[in-house]
Amino acid sequence: MTGCNGRISSTESFGSVDGPGIRFIVFVQGCRFRCRYCHNPETWGTEGGEERTPADVLRQALRYRPYWKERGGITVSGGEPLLQLPFVTELFRLAKEQKVSTVIDTAGGPFTKDEPFFSAFRALLPLTDLFLLDIKHIDPARHRALTGTSNAPVLALARYLSEQGKSMWIRHVLVPGWTTDADDLHRLADFIGTLRTVERVEVLPYHAMARHKYEALHLPYPLGDTPVPTAEEIARAEAILCGGKTCRTEDK
Repeated sequence: MTGCNGRISSTESFGSVDGPGIRFIVFVQGCRFRCRYCHNPETWGTEGGEERTPADVLRQALRYRPYWKERGGITVSGGEPLLQLPFVTELFRLAKEQKVSTVIDTAGGPFTKDEPFFSAFRALLPLTDLFLLDIKHIDPARHRALTGTSNAPVLALARYLSEQGKSMWIRHVLVPGWTTDADDLHRLADFIGTLRTVERVEVLPYHAMARHKYEALHLPYPLGDTPVPTAEEIARAEAILCGGKTCRTEDK
């Protein structure tokens, strides 16, 4: 990549579950997590997709501004947006010049207070209206088994966003046998309760709709015949996690 250009997997003109209102969604390439239920395995590699400039992506997004109107805007997802900070920062800077709402959907894995990442992240912070933070698992060992990586950066990012007064929606994918244990859900709820800027908790029921992507990429599907969560499991997770927060259930 050159300058602040980004590697883009794809864009979606419309999305209604990735932030407030109707969103123009940008899927970036590259992710260090290998979540067993990942529904975008095509975004794992950093060299896939196509190289785009922030200005070009914004021009594409603004074509749909009449549809998203006042409430909608741009969401950068992935992959992992925090692996492409120069691109996302410049895209959001240009978006703010046009008074466009900006959202990042992140799993938080790259977060660190080490340089040069931290300075680059702080430059992005005031340009971002909302963070959708995916907390995969509260238990460190289970998180590593589920994603291949530590959850320490994820929890550190959540704390930092709270300290900085940045709005968050917490997302948690509900996977039978992995993330449905009541004790783990209570521990996650206790952690969320320490964060002062969480506006919403989203329970995302697992599904296997991405299985065809793994087959196309000649990858084994990690969760095999794992079932979708039952209505009772979903209701219990909502009751534990949401507390006084708005709770929304979306398919994942």
